[in-house]
Amino acid sequence: MTFEPATIYSIFFYAFAGILVLSALQVITARNPVNSALFLILAFFCASGLWMLLRAEFLSLVLILVYVGAVMVLFLFVVMMLDLDLAHLRRDFKKFLPVAFLIGAVIVMQLSIVLIRGFVGTTVPLQPMLEEMGGVPNTQALGRVLFVDYVYAFEIAGIILLVAIIAAVALTLRRRKDSKSQIVADQVAVNPADRMRMVKMDSEMDAKQDQRSKTGGEPK
Repeated sequence: MTFEPATIYSIFFYAFAGILVLSALQVITARNPVNSALFLILAFFCASGLWMLLRAEFLSLVLILVYVGAVMVLFLFVVMMLDLDLAHLRRDFKKFLPVAFLIGAVIVMQLSIVLIRGFVGTTVPLQPMLEEMGGVPNTQALGRVLFVDYVYAFEIAGIILLVAIIAAVALTLRRRKDSKSQIVADQVAVNPADRMRMVKMDSEMDAKQDQRSKTGGEPK
């Protein structure tokens, strides 16, 4: 029994896509944050497999090396080390539910517009041929499109990520009772007279002689 390449391609595609959808659902429905992070890693692996099927080897490897190998592992360790108050998070879940539904509806609308514009009215897959790409690898073609056609969008995305990093650092800098931290402003503005006191006292030899003269003999 032999399978055609298109059949094998379809089997791998539906397998990766099905596991990706299931793992994505587990990310938002799992009660344990560590389990959510592990399911997110599985979702990244499946998405990387889909990129590989689409012949985007660079994006596939970057997704594994950057997101799975660095970002998600760091995120997993942070979730495991932080003392998360799950009861407090679940208690305020209903309060932010309308905002979450609004943001989710906006995301679904944006994805729908992209899918409709990309698939409605097309009869064949939009796969550029090598002669259309100038005979260059997909990595070079991706860099040309990213840094030439969409350079402003790329810079804006970098600024947004920088703001997100600063916000994440600011949110984690909270005072806890079981941890000690330095206050640099107080250390710089300190007065030496408040921290150091000059005390005048006799040397050890003078103190022994004074004690001997008081007792009239050898000190005990």
